[in-house]
Amino acid sequence: MTEEFRALIKNGTWELVPRTPDMNIIRSMSQQVGIDCTETFSPVVKPATIRTVLSLALQNSWSIHQLDVKNAFLHGTLSETVYMHQPAGFRDPQYPNHVCYLKKSLYGLKQAPRAWYQCFTEYVSRLGFIHSKCDHSLFIYKHGTDTAYILLYVDDIILTASSKSLKDMIMRHLDAEFSMTDLGQLSSFLGISVTHTPTGLFLNQATYARDILERADMLHCKPAKTPVDTKSKLSARAGPVFHDPSFFRSMAGALQYLTFTRPDISYAVQQICLHMHAPHDGHMGALKRILRYIHGTIDHGIYLSKSPSRSLVAYTDADWAGCPDTRRSTSGYCVYLGDNLISWSSKRQPTLSRSSAEAEYRGVANVVSESCWLRNLLLELHQPVRKATIVYCDNVSAIFLSSNPVQHQRTKHIELDIHFVREYVARGQVRVFHVPS
Repeated sequence: MTEEFRALIKNGTWELVPRTPDMNIIRSMSQQVGIDCTETFSPVVKPATIRTVLSLALQNSWSIHQLDVKNAFLHGTLSETVYMHQPAGFRDPQYPNHVCYLKKSLYGLKQAPRAWYQCFTEYVSRLGFIHSKCDHSLFIYKHGTDTAYILLYVDDIILTASSKSLKDMIMRHLDAEFSMTDLGQLSSFLGISVTHTPTGLFLNQATYARDILERADMLHCKPAKTPVDTKSKLSARAGPVFHDPSFFRSMAGALQYLTFTRPDISYAVQQICLHMHAPHDGHMGALKRILRYIHGTIDHGIYLSKSPSRSLVAYTDADWAGCPDTRRSTSGYCVYLGDNLISWSSKRQPTLSRSSAEAEYRGVANVVSESCWLRNLLLELHQPVRKATIVYCDNVSAIFLSSNPVQHQRTKHIELDIHFVREYVARGQVRVFHVPS
């Protein structure tokens, strides 16, 4: 505690000022939005961005390093006026009734992550980096043939560069400004184990999965062959109300993070997350089935290889009126960059579909939207996609709708925002083909 206090004083985190009656004085974490803080923000890079950058680094044979920032949140400067009580046990003997006027951010403040992000952005901008418009936690450096990418996840950083000299130069500058710890070649990031092979990277969350199983007291359960029962759909009232909804929500949230490297459980996790507000025994049974499946496949993960191709290929499908309560459809997709799976999703559609063709067409629109974002991301990364994105769908009517501009009686009710697919098909940026289920 004494060392931390000295670090705060050395950093000039606050200055002592006399207390006045109109001051709103907080105790570190007891802040009120609109009074002690305005907007809050955490620099969290998107999972698809991480997988895309790692794929490009593998394609170009670039080294990938991991950095950690020491006391990251202490670097940010506050824009709000915040007064705080002096820390207990460290009151100034000369001014015991004074309060701390915060000049820099502090761990526990709601705006500390945003202040840190602004501080980091301003500094790397001076080094020549530009923050991506597709993902504001991605920073791109391009000067001649030199290229570098920085991925920021709160205070964890992934750095990859086109040459060792460029990487070393960036690391020297960052360490001089923020006091970085070089953790070496990327091996573990956000609880994800990264195994290097001669041809690529294997991403796995086995340790995290074991922690989930231990929390659920299912480390020695009988494994299941599939994560979900495909014969029946979960109803909102699947049996009696579950006695511990907080535990259900905690486990469902933990499984959501596991989908970072486990696309095979995305649909099953999405189905149980629909019932987090009011879980029943049937929903808990479905959750336990996912855990049993994870127990039998705990070493599964996702593999990223040195793929020679940079084409985008996507697959999409939907179940028409699959929800037994709302009759809404669920659509899903996966997108490949070359041979690498970089993005996937399973999501219930926001509106009812009057036909299977409409449900499938909405699924096509979702994956085209994602592929457009990925194309823009790759363009910012100076690795543009030259060919059209190929989208595979198993519904012939949906494929016809994607290229036919004529409005028919059966399709005139479909919202205009879905018909943007036709525009991209007409431009030649997207081609929708049939694939048998």
